[in-house]
Amino acid sequence: MARPARSSDVVRFEAYEVDLRAGELYKSGRKIKLQDQPFQVLAMLLERPGDVVTREELQKRLWPADTFVDFDHSLNTAIKKLRLALGDDNKKPRFVETLPKRGYRFIGQVIGQVKQANKPMEPATAASHSSWVGRVAQLSSDGKASFVLVSTDEESAVERAKLDAADDDVGLSLLIASQKLLMVPTATPVRILEVRQDRNSCQVRILEGEHYGKTALVPFNFLAGLP
Repeated sequence: MARPARSSDVVRFEAYEVDLRAGELYKSGRKIKLQDQPFQVLAMLLERPGDVVTREELQKRLWPADTFVDFDHSLNTAIKKLRLALGDDNKKPRFVETLPKRGYRFIGQVIGQVKQANKPMEPATAASHSSWVGRVAQLSSDGKASFVLVSTDEESAVERAKLDAADDDVGLSLLIASQKLLMVPTATPVRILEVRQDRNSCQVRILEGEHYGKTALVPFNFLAGLP
């Protein structure tokens, strides 16, 4: 898949580009598959290149206090997936350096400035998201998948995050079988019912197809056709 038009939120190092707004990683213009938690780890490291990001900081940002998860295993898995995506070696790292019992540090040369993910949203941006309520959008993917997996509620979204971190395809299949995760074709129209700014997602109602009338939680970057 070719690299789309560049955003103002793109950070570069060597042959890699990180699109922070879209949550996407590219190498030499080609998109590299990277799950949400490893990507968020990368974004945090890029906020402070050369500085140590402690395990405690990563835990607070990515696994809130009300999230029940084996943190050590989940973080180790996320780092492993990140290194795999970057072709990095934990023994001779070019990008992600491990500081035992402390945390991690990005040691590559970064071009571009990363906005702090936990900074308050600019009023204009928050207002534009709020204006989505009542609008009809379309579900979108990265261009390869013919469907989008969406969670039906907050509980299933948390469970999915755990399974993604553990790379547990069997668990994901069980969530789909129990209808807690819905497989919805791309381009399916949905109506925005609520914007959840703190989780960068919307509650939507599905307007077509097998899951017509059901509600789901959809990340901002899975929605197309909105301002």
